[in-house]
Amino acid sequence: MRTKSLKKNKINVVTLGCSKNVYDSEVLMGQLKANNKEVVHEEEGNVVVINTCGFIANAKEESINTILEYVQKKEAGTVDKVFVTGCLSERYKPDLQKEIPNVDEYFGTSELPGLLKVLGADYKHELIGERLTTTPKNYAYLKIAEGCDRPCSFCAIPLMRGKHKSKPMEELVTEAEKLAAKGVKELVLIAQDLTYYGLDLYKKRNLAELLEQLVKVEGIEWIRLHYAFPTGFPMDVLDVMNREPKICNYLDIPLQHISDSILKSMRRGTTQAKTTKLLQDFRAAVPNMTIRTTLIVGYPGETEEDFQTLKQWVEEMRFERLGCFTYSHEENTHAYNLEDNVPAEVKQERANEIMEIQSQISWELNQQKIGHTFRCIIDRKEGNYFVGRTEFDSPDVDNEVLIDAAKHYVKQGEFVDIKITEAADFDLYGEPVA
Repeated sequence: MRTKSLKKNKINVVTLGCSKNVYDSEVLMGQLKANNKEVVHEEEGNVVVINTCGFIANAKEESINTILEYVQKKEAGTVDKVFVTGCLSERYKPDLQKEIPNVDEYFGTSELPGLLKVLGADYKHELIGERLTTTPKNYAYLKIAEGCDRPCSFCAIPLMRGKHKSKPMEELVTEAEKLAAKGVKELVLIAQDLTYYGLDLYKKRNLAELLEQLVKVEGIEWIRLHYAFPTGFPMDVLDVMNREPKICNYLDIPLQHISDSILKSMRRGTTQAKTTKLLQDFRAAVPNMTIRTTLIVGYPGETEEDFQTLKQWVEEMRFERLGCFTYSHEENTHAYNLEDNVPAEVKQERANEIMEIQSQISWELNQQKIGHTFRCIIDRKEGNYFVGRTEFDSPDVDNEVLIDAAKHYVKQGEFVDIKITEAADFDLYGEPVA
């Protein structure tokens, strides 16, 4: 007589870090579902898979704290098994095995078949584009390449994700078609470096051609570009952006700094003059383009003069969207050999100063939108507001359009014309146009 019932495992996938990790978790969940496994995202489950981030100090800390939290649950008996995958695991597997041995097994970023095996599932090659999306139903991330060939001194991504590897165009079109069939209306194209797309497969930068193919997918209405590298940017992409209404007039191009000496030390392959000209060319080619960038302050050797150069440039460029990070000293990167000589409080003060300038710029640009009507996608309802976005705003990182739910009803996942009635630093308020 059997004394113990065979409990069916429920696998809880926990995602930390960037949109590329979100994508990887969705692929994992799609594979598990195809193997008839019960899988949930960040809900209760007796088997836990933590998809970690290992990019900078704060992200690593969050990943380690999450692992420790689930290991404690395992020790308390509320969780049966804990598996760890993703960037932190790829980068620090031997250290993690030693320091947190109570994790059942650690997997790197390219070990999906092995992870599936310990979860009692087979890797199904035929599942191109099959994912369990975790984002609101109207948008999804489309990862067009993995890894990076750039030599940036501060960045550990090539250590965790390897060399640049483009996905074949036909696979991406198939994936887009499957997403559209599920009701996805917006594709957010992501990669460590979009501008390199196709060089390895087609011997040329092929992002423009990929966009030409993706705009043909029925049901997809917006295509958004994230993480383009400034050096060698394929300008034919801007022609497609101008010509094709489905391509959002939006580009995320992390520039990191503008002082020539810092750019040189960062190994960015560009200068202040070249970067400024590139942005002017963007504005000339697509006059109403929104440019998002990210900057790093407190890089080794950043002087007050370097910082003032950066500040002045931010004021002049008037980016529509900007994020600023403090430098994180990462092992095995080129910059790790330099002295991390900007004190933490100075790094933070500099980041705050940049964001103060940016919030004023953002406020001024937002005031110009009052009285104008924008086509918005409605992502969700939160508290007393429906929350939407214009084509100039990416999910999670940019401005949102708030619609008073007590006065107006709009359907989540649909496009609605919204007239802007009020504007704050980073939020717009509006009402639907009948």
